[in-house]
Amino acid sequence: MENLLLLFENISSVNRAVIIISGITFFWVIEGIVPFKFLNYKKWIHSIPNFLLTLTTIIVNFFFAFLLVFASDWSNENSFGIIHFINSSTLVSLIIGLLLLDLIGAYLPHLVQHKVKLLWHIHIVHHTDHKVDTTTANRHHPLESVVRFIFTFIGIFVSGAPIGLVLLYQSISVLASQFNHANIQISNRIDNILSYVIVSPNMHKVHHHFELPYTDSNYGNIFSIWDRIFGTFMELDKSKIKYGVDTDLDEKLNSKFISLLERPFKKWYKYFS
Repeated sequence: MENLLLLFENISSVNRAVIIISGITFFWVIEGIVPFKFLNYKKWIHSIPNFLLTLTTIIVNFFFAFLLVFASDWSNENSFGIIHFINSSTLVSLIIGLLLLDLIGAYLPHLVQHKVKLLWHIHIVHHTDHKVDTTTANRHHPLESVVRFIFTFIGIFVSGAPIGLVLLYQSISVLASQFNHANIQISNRIDNILSYVIVSPNMHKVHHHFELPYTDSNYGNIFSIWDRIFGTFMELDKSKIKYGVDTDLDEKLNSKFISLLERPFKKWYKYFS
């Protein structure tokens, strides 16, 4: 485990990019073999705004990366955070660190963005994809990337995670998101078993159903336990799932990159007018 953390502590930006690209490529191929839904769309055209938004996420994370290093270095130099308080084995520390980073860095900002109206106007960009597939995983407005970054920053202080663990978490988080957004068919039995530990594809697609209360459920990214613990877990027959948001069903507008970038500001203007 120490070697694994050391590997990610020294991982290059190129190798991290390879992880992202490899994940998308793998699930893209699987989607073509065993699709969850036979989506009537041109996949490459659909992916363009999602890839562009993925690029903005990478830029935001790259720009603020030094803050993650600072938070991690400070926590470890001062033995601050739950990992240091417990002072357990490397394996236990790794598991606790991943759980805390997933809770604070993924589940909580996701929940907050659904509950706070002004933040929902940012997050809605993610939900306006009418053809959810693996490219939807990083369909986030740049401002959402900032929000998620802030929560991750806090998560590092709370957990006391070393930078190797932080980078490992981010890599697992990306792959988990690509997996649970992927348009792949998994048997109900296997999916149900997976959903007791990790966020499975069928579980997360309930979250992308176009109407409440399902939109406000299943917020998890890596681990499904948070939804079960905090009562936000919901199930829905996968044949009934319809993607999008019932208040924003203009699919043509929702497929334009510039329109997606402008969306929060237009919503805020209407909100305060």
